[in-house]
Amino acid sequence: MAAIRLVVRGRVQGVFFRDWTVRAARSAGIAGWVRNRFDGAVEIHAEGDAAALDDFAAACRHGPERARVDALEANDATVTGAQIFERRPDA
Repeated sequence: MAAIRLVVRGRVQGVFFRDWTVRAARSAGIAGWVRNRFDGAVEIHAEGDAAALDDFAAACRHGPERARVDALEANDATVTGAQIFERRPDA
């Protein structure tokens, strides 16, 4: 079990990025959360198998059809034991 924190910048709010992220994470067996940040970025905490997390992070570099990802920051994170992947309120 591993965990990563992603911060996605670009045109990522108002283009269903969070909904896309929830679907992508759940289909990959990843737990955690996604939320919009007040600075215009999308923040993601993801936990799961290391290979699945790598694939998920690669997919987040593109996002849904209407998104434009200009930058993706990826860092190791602490495993919290999340059981599902959920959409959280803005922060």
